[in-house]
Amino acid sequence: MMMEGEIMTVPFFENPVPAGFPSPAEDYMSRRLNIHDYVVQNATATFLVKASGNSMEGAGIFDGDILVVDRSLEADHKSIVIATIEGSFTVKRLLFKNDQPWLQPENPDYEPMEITAEMNFSIWGVVTYVIHKPD
Repeated sequence: MMMEGEIMTVPFFENPVPAGFPSPAEDYMSRRLNIHDYVVQNATATFLVKASGNSMEGAGIFDGDILVVDRSLEADHKSIVIATIEGSFTVKRLLFKNDQPWLQPENPDYEPMEITAEMNFSIWGVVTYVIHKPD
Protein backbone atom coordinates (compact mmCIF):
# COMPACT_ATOMS: atom_id res chain seq x y z
CA MET A 1 0.00 0.00 0.00
CA MET A 2 1.34 3.43 -0.99
CA MET A 3 1.45 6.18 1.60
CA GLU A 4 0.43 9.74 0.74
CA GLY A 5 3.34 11.64 -0.78
CA GLU A 6 5.23 8.46 -1.67
CA ILE A 7 6.69 8.44 -5.18
CA MET A 8 6.02 5.32 -7.23
CA THR A 9 8.33 4.12 -9.96
CA VAL A 10 7.24 1.93 -12.87
CA PRO A 11 9.24 -0.27 -15.23
CA PHE A 12 10.72 1.64 -18.18
CA PHE A 13 11.90 -0.08 -21.34
CA GLU A 14 14.46 2.25 -22.88
CA ASN A 15 14.14 0.85 -26.39
CA PRO A 16 11.39 2.78 -28.20
CA VAL A 17 8.41 0.84 -29.50
CA PRO A 18 7.95 1.50 -33.24
CA ALA A 19 4.50 2.61 -34.32
CA GLY A 20 5.24 1.27 -37.81
CA PHE A 21 6.82 -2.09 -38.56
CA PRO A 22 7.69 -4.37 -35.63
CA SER A 23 11.28 -4.78 -34.50
CA PRO A 24 12.87 -7.43 -32.30
CA ALA A 25 11.94 -6.76 -28.68
CA GLU A 26 14.43 -6.60 -25.84
CA ASP A 27 13.92 -9.26 -23.18
CA TYR A 28 14.80 -7.06 -20.26
CA MET A 29 13.95 -3.79 -18.65
CA SER A 30 16.81 -1.29 -18.53
CA ARG A 31 15.75 0.71 -15.48
CA ARG A 32 12.82 2.06 -13.52
CA LEU A 33 11.25 5.38 -14.36
CA ASN A 34 9.69 7.75 -11.87
CA ILE A 35 6.80 9.14 -13.93
CA HIS A 36 6.85 12.20 -11.67
CA ASP A 37 10.35 13.06 -12.93
CA TYR A 38 9.14 12.80 -16.51
CA VAL A 39 5.97 14.91 -16.44
CA VAL A 40 6.56 17.34 -13.56
CA GLN A 41 8.92 20.27 -14.07
CA ASN A 42 8.18 22.13 -10.84
CA ALA A 43 6.64 19.92 -8.15
CA THR A 44 5.53 22.74 -5.86
CA ALA A 45 3.62 24.43 -8.71
CA THR A 46 2.17 21.36 -10.44
CA PHE A 47 -1.25 19.81 -10.02
CA LEU A 48 -3.44 17.31 -11.86
CA VAL A 49 -6.98 17.93 -13.01
CA LYS A 50 -9.52 15.78 -14.82
CA ALA A 51 -10.90 17.20 -18.09
CA SER A 52 -14.63 17.25 -18.61
CA GLY A 53 -16.46 17.74 -21.89
CA ASN A 54 -15.41 17.79 -25.53
CA SER A 55 -14.44 21.39 -26.28
CA MET A 56 -10.72 20.52 -26.58
CA GLU A 57 -10.89 17.29 -28.61
CA GLY A 58 -9.01 18.90 -31.51
CA ALA A 59 -6.04 19.36 -29.18
CA GLY A 60 -6.16 15.70 -28.09
CA ILE A 61 -7.88 16.41 -24.78
CA PHE A 62 -10.90 14.19 -24.21
CA ASP A 63 -13.53 13.83 -21.50
CA GLY A 64 -11.95 12.08 -18.52
CA ASP A 65 -8.31 12.77 -19.49
CA ILE A 66 -5.92 13.81 -16.73
CA LEU A 67 -4.13 17.11 -17.35
CA VAL A 68 -0.77 17.95 -15.81
CA VAL A 69 -0.80 21.68 -15.07
CA ASP A 70 2.17 23.86 -14.09
CA ARG A 71 1.34 27.14 -12.35
CA SER A 72 4.95 28.37 -12.55
CA LEU A 73 4.94 28.65 -16.36
CA GLU A 74 3.96 31.83 -18.13
CA ALA A 75 1.09 31.35 -20.53
CA ASP A 76 2.05 32.38 -24.05
CA HIS A 77 0.14 32.74 -27.30
CA LYS A 78 -1.23 29.26 -28.19
CA SER A 79 -0.63 27.78 -24.72
CA ILE A 80 -3.33 25.46 -23.46
CA VAL A 81 -4.34 26.83 -20.08
CA ILE A 82 -6.56 26.22 -17.10
CA ALA A 83 -8.38 29.49 -16.54
CA THR A 84 -11.18 30.85 -14.42
CA ILE A 85 -13.90 33.07 -15.83
CA GLU A 86 -16.36 34.52 -13.35
CA GLY A 87 -15.38 31.79 -10.87
CA SER A 88 -15.77 28.82 -13.26
CA PHE A 89 -12.83 26.73 -14.43
CA THR A 90 -12.19 25.91 -18.07
CA VAL A 91 -9.43 24.46 -20.24
CA LYS A 92 -8.85 26.31 -23.52
CA ARG A 93 -6.12 27.50 -25.86
CA LEU A 94 -4.97 31.05 -25.06
CA LEU A 95 -4.68 33.29 -28.11
CA PHE A 96 -3.83 36.97 -28.41
CA LYS A 97 -5.52 38.97 -31.17
CA ASN A 98 -4.35 42.60 -31.29
CA ASP A 99 -2.97 42.15 -27.75
CA GLN A 100 -6.43 41.10 -26.54
CA PRO A 101 -6.64 37.63 -24.91
CA TRP A 102 -9.12 35.07 -26.25
CA LEU A 103 -9.91 31.56 -25.09
CA GLN A 104 -10.17 29.27 -28.09
CA PRO A 105 -11.87 25.87 -27.91
CA GLU A 106 -10.48 23.13 -30.14
CA ASN A 107 -13.87 21.95 -31.34
CA PRO A 108 -15.83 23.79 -34.07
CA ASP A 109 -19.08 23.27 -32.11
CA TYR A 110 -17.88 25.87 -29.57
CA GLU A 111 -17.28 29.60 -29.97
CA PRO A 112 -14.09 31.43 -28.95
CA MET A 113 -14.42 33.85 -26.04
CA GLU A 114 -12.87 37.29 -25.97
CA ILE A 115 -11.59 38.21 -22.52
CA THR A 116 -12.50 41.75 -21.56
CA ALA A 117 -11.33 43.97 -18.70
CA GLU A 118 -14.77 43.72 -17.09
CA MET A 119 -14.50 39.94 -16.68
CA ASN A 120 -13.25 38.22 -13.54
CA PHE A 121 -10.55 36.23 -15.39
CA SER A 122 -7.35 34.55 -14.34
CA ILE A 123 -5.00 31.88 -15.64
CA TRP A 124 -4.32 29.12 -13.11
CA GLY A 125 -1.65 27.30 -15.07
CA VAL A 126 -0.35 25.89 -18.32
CA VAL A 127 -1.19 22.35 -19.39
CA THR A 128 2.11 20.53 -19.94
CA TYR A 129 0.93 16.92 -20.47
CA VAL A 130 -2.28 15.04 -21.17
CA ILE A 131 -2.72 11.53 -19.79
CA HIS A 132 -5.17 9.81 -22.09
CA LYS A 133 -6.41 6.26 -21.71
CA PRO A 134 -6.57 4.62 -25.14
CA ASP A 135 -9.88 3.21 -26.31
